[in-house]
Amino acid sequence: MKKIKILAVCGFGVGSSMILKMKVEEVLKENQIEAEVFTTDVGSATSTPADIIFTSQELEKGIKDKVEIPVIGIKNFVNKKEIEEKGLEVVKSLL
Repeated sequence: MKKIKILAVCGFGVGSSMILKMKVEEVLKENQIEAEVFTTDVGSATSTPADIIFTSQELEKGIKDKVEIPVIGIKNFVNKKEIEEKGLEVVKSLL
């Protein structure tokens, strides 16, 4: 099974992307999926190599228009259920 690369993206790549990264990692661990999760800012997101991007719904469209990988928009970064519902099948499809 290949190890996928996941980007957690917020405006500056520091605060909320770290929260999103931790929650994505929790969802992955609960589903026995190995992946590398990185954080970055919105300006660097489109040029950073990754298999999938998790970001806010506000940033989703701007990123989606510039990349050819799945972009998952999350409304509430601490809601693991939302992350799982929106992103888990997409992550599994990349394995």
